[in-house]
Amino acid sequence: MRREQEFIGLLHDRLAELRTQAEAAVAAALSPAGNTFQARLERDVLVAEQSGLLAAFNAGENGLCFGRLAFRDGRDHHIGRIGMRRDDADRTPLIVDWRADVARPFYLATGHTPMGLRRRRHITTEGRRVTALHDEILDLTDGERTGHEGADADAVLLAALDAARTGRMHDIVQTIQADQDRIIRAPHQGVLVVEGGPGTGKTVVALHRAAFLLYAHREQLARRAVLIVGPNPAFLGYIGEVLPSLGETGVLLATPAELFPGVTATGTDTPEAAAVKGAATMAEALARFVRDRQTLPDPAIVIDHEDGELLLDAAIAEQARDQARATNLPHNLARPYFAFRVIDALTAQLADRIGADPYGGPNLLGPDDVAQLGKAVAASPGVRAAIDELWPVLTPQGLVADFLAEPVHLPEDAAAAIRREGGDWTPADVPLLDEAAELLGEDDSAARALAEAERQERIAYAQGVLDLSYGSRTQEFEDREDEDSEVLAAHDLVDAERLADRHEEADHRTAAERAAADRTWAFGHIIVDEAQELSAMAWRLLMRRCPTRSMTLVGDPAQTAEPGGVGAWGTILAPYVGDRWEHVRLGVNYRTPAEIMEVAAEVIRSADPSFAPPSSVRSTGVHPWALRADDLPRAVADAVARESRDAGRLAVVAPREPARVA
Repeated sequence: MRREQEFIGLLHDRLAELRTQAEAAVAAALSPAGNTFQARLERDVLVAEQSGLLAAFNAGENGLCFGRLAFRDGRDHHIGRIGMRRDDADRTPLIVDWRADVARPFYLATGHTPMGLRRRRHITTEGRRVTALHDEILDLTDGERTGHEGADADAVLLAALDAARTGRMHDIVQTIQADQDRIIRAPHQGVLVVEGGPGTGKTVVALHRAAFLLYAHREQLARRAVLIVGPNPAFLGYIGEVLPSLGETGVLLATPAELFPGVTATGTDTPEAAAVKGAATMAEALARFVRDRQTLPDPAIVIDHEDGELLLDAAIAEQARDQARATNLPHNLARPYFAFRVIDALTAQLADRIGADPYGGPNLLGPDDVAQLGKAVAASPGVRAAIDELWPVLTPQGLVADFLAEPVHLPEDAAAAIRREGGDWTPADVPLLDEAAELLGEDDSAARALAEAERQERIAYAQGVLDLSYGSRTQEFEDREDEDSEVLAAHDLVDAERLADRHEEADHRTAAERAAADRTWAFGHIIVDEAQELSAMAWRLLMRRCPTRSMTLVGDPAQTAEPGGVGAWGTILAPYVGDRWEHVRLGVNYRTPAEIMEVAAEVIRSADPSFAPPSSVRSTGVHPWALRADDLPRAVADAVARESRDAGRLAVVAPREPARVA
């Protein structure tokens, strides 16, 4: 105990030093010292690492070190939430990160497969104080005895499970089990489906997998970020401290309703409306609705022009529409092709009229004359208004609002379920907005032109500064003609373009912060909890966020409750990866006692006789009981009063509406 106590004290002293260094590193990384792509990338990685260290330091005041491995070959390693090195010339490891390969025996070694260990020690701390030790002997020939040996290898796990709840999820780095470890360290690429019933720890395993991937693929994932999708804000609040306690901050936690920047989904849908909006058929309905907005004139549009009227008829518009659609570009990006073709046709119409030879000869206008006519046609307010009418610029919000007001291309019962005028956006609307954004595209040519103009202004200003510097240096040479001068001026070291780029305002946001504001961001990895609840339209949104299909999906199809939930894994994944995905199942229940699980299993078996519940690792010896009452509210109140006399937490679960008895 004394040796471990001294080590924990040393660890906390080193922790204080590293905290100071990390704070200084973050401050230095955020200074405007460089703004090249490489500098921004290095800054992102450094800020992610150092911010992660600070978060782990703050969370790790209790339990930063939780284990020690003693190998047969004499090696000895302490295991902790993050890795630390001594401040010496060799940078000797002080504590090993739980995600390092050398730490795997802490989770996988058994008496049958000791993985080179003599013994494994679990260390429980409170601040700087060691409160408990538990040693597992893995080499029976090891005669050393410390007095902390325990016969029950599961004692540490059971103690953690029985610890008082705080209302926030905690990490499980001290008690990761072998089947959980294999999932956590599974390969990065591809889709991994983790299925498990309630209490099997699938959510916390997924979070530790995120921490492991950020450790093993630091540079890539610090640049692209990891997205963790949860069912609701309360859930995200519940899990919010797990990754910071493991030293990781390069993640974005969001619900599906929060994945369209600029939209806050505060409205609610009926179950019927949510089911209709979540169906895959909505994608085709929206696509057809967009095509409906690419119209033809009926009758022809007569446009006033200084050189006489122009006639934009259905034939011209249809040919222009066909050519624009043939580009396969989104609506707004295809619009210039439609406009160019209309302008060309109207210009030819005008040229034929103005330049016609009264004696039937060739057109009297030359190419330059026709080009001038084209510019005048393109600038005509009437022509621009006609193009806007036939092929308008659309926004996702405007398109979806119009569609919901009149949901065409749907069966009448489905249309009636979702029809509405105005109102707040709902969570089920967000995938529709994302789909609309894909169908429309964003013509950013004007924004890019403005940015380039601003950049040229900065370059011109920088050139002026360099010219002044050059003039000053020329005068210096004239004043010092008789001396050999090696003085360098600014223009000797940098040109105007580089100088302007250096003074461009730097973006100090983390990758996760930039990802939250960018609908088109491609994440390095996505983890989805309660994945069975997401609708087909929500899956279309998420798959766009991860083109590499590097994902971990967590859930249990048997628990699907949302009206639009897809449920079956094959149905979810077939449109995107076919059968190229891996499926694992967690079969041990760490949370729910055996007595409760037996009752729950009987309820599920009434609908699914083949249901096999996960096995529970603990039992309370207290069996559930049932109470029938005529006055249910009073019976519940009496039961709560009776049970609340004992220490612990008490919950009352009730339906939203009272049950109706026939």
